[in-house]
Amino acid sequence: MGLLSKILRIDPKSREGIIATTSGLGILVNTLIAVLKVVVGTLTASIAIVSEGMNNASDVLTSVLTLLGTKMAGKRPDDKHPFGHGRIEYLTALVISVLILVTGIEMLTSSVKRIFEPRELSISYLSLLLIAISAAMKFALGTYTIKMGKKAGSGTLEALGIDNRNDCIASVITIISSAIFLIFDLSVDAYAGILISALIIKSGLEVLRDTVSDLLGRPGEKELAQTLYREIKATPGILNAVDMVLHNYGPETWSGSVNVEVDHEKTVGEIYQFLHELQVKIQNEHRVNMVFGIYAVGHDHPEVQELHDVVGDFVRDRKHIVGFHALYLDRDSGKIYCDLIVDYGLKDLDALKAEFTGYMAEHYPDNQLMLTIETEFV
Repeated sequence: MGLLSKILRIDPKSREGIIATTSGLGILVNTLIAVLKVVVGTLTASIAIVSEGMNNASDVLTSVLTLLGTKMAGKRPDDKHPFGHGRIEYLTALVISVLILVTGIEMLTSSVKRIFEPRELSISYLSLLLIAISAAMKFALGTYTIKMGKKAGSGTLEALGIDNRNDCIASVITIISSAIFLIFDLSVDAYAGILISALIIKSGLEVLRDTVSDLLGRPGEKELAQTLYREIKATPGILNAVDMVLHNYGPETWSGSVNVEVDHEKTVGEIYQFLHELQVKIQNEHRVNMVFGIYAVGHDHPEVQELHDVVGDFVRDRKHIVGFHALYLDRDSGKIYCDLIVDYGLKDLDALKAEFTGYMAEHYPDNQLMLTIETEFV
């Protein structure tokens, strides 16, 4: 595996190195198992064993694609892709999911055909032993691949690991169907092939679902968002942080924005100093290119505190309101600024807006409400 890292010019201890070496191990193990099962399945005329072997052969291809995708995703940003090429990993996972589905469908077709065109089986206890050994190897490989996928933060690698462990389950099904034939002289091989095909198709659909979610745009990772919120709120000069949006451009590559509340009496120079230092820190420690929006607030004024209590009373009595922020009273214009955060269960935003506007008009008839209703992105 060290030789592979040298050929690809990747640090074996880096994220890319972990994915490369794990994929290389998968190529070696799956090639060995695929050859073993195809030979045994052909000699014993078992469609279930041959199906497993073909699935293992497709696993070799998926490992190769993962390896190539990781190398391409690591290319430096250029003028056409200023955020880098990290999303190539998602495209790789998309291709892998399609290959898994195609393999499962082809196996399903062959298994159904075998029901109507049965063949005589020739299975020995030796062939069952070889399949059991391969199952143990696949389970170990799958467990290791999932572990390395989590360590490297690679959803593609985790998907490969899950697929490998599913292959172990498929092998167990094959062993059971073969044992039934040896003991009771009853062939359920074709039905076992159908069950194995269903597992493979299910695995492909799960990988496809997760990959499409990544490409369409998942909500930002909660753990990362919570860490960033803690660091931002702990920064001297920042009173609160809300409305964080995180855009993913590949594993460990993020672009984000967040609104921060600062005292309205601070100067632009004072705000610039601590926001610039925070921006550099977030970029260096979390690889997030963060942009800040600013809300001016005046929490220390009695009338603002009273305003805060009035809005708080309204929010507490409403089921779908998560919270509020950006509350500010402009004494010169008489405008009241407020953002309400609602969950995705709220269907009628206009009704809420009308209700809150009427509520505020009762308490502040001489002021104009500037209301924004929004949902949380992370």
